[in-house]
Amino acid sequence: MPRLEVKNLQKGFGGTEVLRGVSFTLESGQVLAIIGSSGSGKTTLLRCLNFLETPDAGQILLDGEELLRTDENQLRKNRLRFGLVFQNFNLFPQYTALENVSLAPGLLKLGTKEEIDRRSRELLSQVGLADKCGAYPYQLSGGQQQRTAIARALALRPEVLCFDEPTSALDPELTGEVLRVIRGLKDGNRTMIVVTHEMAFAKQVADVVIYMADGVIAEMGTPEEVFDHPKSDKARAFLRSAGQFGEAMP
Repeated sequence: MPRLEVKNLQKGFGGTEVLRGVSFTLESGQVLAIIGSSGSGKTTLLRCLNFLETPDAGQILLDGEELLRTDENQLRKNRLRFGLVFQNFNLFPQYTALENVSLAPGLLKLGTKEEIDRRSRELLSQVGLADKCGAYPYQLSGGQQQRTAIARALALRPEVLCFDEPTSALDPELTGEVLRVIRGLKDGNRTMIVVTHEMAFAKQVADVVIYMADGVIAEMGTPEEVFDHPKSDKARAFLRSAGQFGEAMP
């Protein structure tokens, strides 16, 4: 049984269809990279998976359990099964890095204060920020803020961890440090979905790659299949513009 199943997901805004029947499966421990041009539906898909948007139709199943068609109390619990790292960090500026990581587990009473504090410190250490527990967001670089945001998402022990363009607000040097953290999470056998414009990273780290265009999955397969042997003209054009598909190739 797949860890995650998405079936015929549809979502529109004001008469505009943004997702037009998106379906895919993801096995436990796999990394899915989602690529595509702006406006293709990538972020809306992530927001639906994290219950920040309600799909108009379709199903989301985790370990065979339907997550959408349920009461509000269960829906709140289902939200915790997914974690989301935003592209703009979204840290609370009035809290230290440690407080940002420990806040949600504390509110949800996911352990004693001492247990939550210890795990939060461990997570900050895991992302290379053991010495920044007492720092406020304004005292951190963009890469350090994003790594804090990753630790915060991990603090709720999500079953599927999602990233929405996690490096789009960073310069190349800081991008590398964030991508190294994500690569390390893959080595830990974590199930992840990464919306990214970093084609080389997607090619190296993903088990499955989806190319989205106009609200549908236009291409899906292994990195080799999607990057080296794309079947659709749109995928070829997109990868060529991203420098991942040569002009001379068929």
